[in-house]
Amino acid sequence: MKISVDSKNDIMRIKFQEGSYDISKEVGNGIIIDMTKDNKIMAIEILNVSQKIPKKDIKEVTIGISN
Repeated sequence: MKISVDSKNDIMRIKFQEGSYDISKEVGNGIIIDMTKDNKIMAIEILNVSQKIPKKDIKEVTIGISN
């Protein structure tokens, strides 16, 4: 699993596995799940993440996972 933040576009991406996806489905306001045809979840994207998660918590999550 890899968590990355694009601060310029205010997007957090949680990638569970490598590969391509076939379907993107918005399941909530600015929360998108990328899936294969077999409904395997490849990634979750959170748009406008700074409005949903405090910036200090975003930094802790990305630093904590990267090691």
